[in-house]
Amino acid sequence: MKKLKLYLDTSVINFAVSDDPARKEEKEQTVGLIERINSGEIEGYISTLVEAEIQKADDAKRKILIDFIKRINLSGVIEITDDVRILARKYVAEGIIPEKHYNDAEHIAAAVIFEMDVIVSWNFEHMVKLKTKRGIVGVNSIVGYRAIEIITPEEV
Repeated sequence: MKKLKLYLDTSVINFAVSDDPARKEEKEQTVGLIERINSGEIEGYISTLVEAEIQKADDAKRKILIDFIKRINLSGVIEITDDVRILARKYVAEGIIPEKHYNDAEHIAAAVIFEMDVIVSWNFEHMVKLKTKRGIVGVNSIVGYRAIEIITPEEV
């Protein structure tokens, strides 16, 4: 049976290492997902955008995030290509993702272009919400890409 291919955005990595007591449940769900990736049950991918966003963290947080990623049995790191940027700009142009949150559009476009089954995120503001999910399906249909699910680690 084909393994599920998951794109993990930066919020997933952040929640996995969170020490915020208010995020305890989300952290546990995220760590559980990472354990499933590490066991080989499902495939996990990040992108060069995730790596770039992590580089913007302060020194201490960056080290924690990089060390955590090294412990994930990732199936690959997706490059942000011209095709990804073109599709991301389409999502912005259609009003699905605000221009000032263009990186969110690139996360989605990378997962679509590289044929992930699911995008996993804790970003409820711009990604894991009905308007975005419907808009992405619509644009993808028009430009010839398949639909993609955008869900939280809990839903996996």
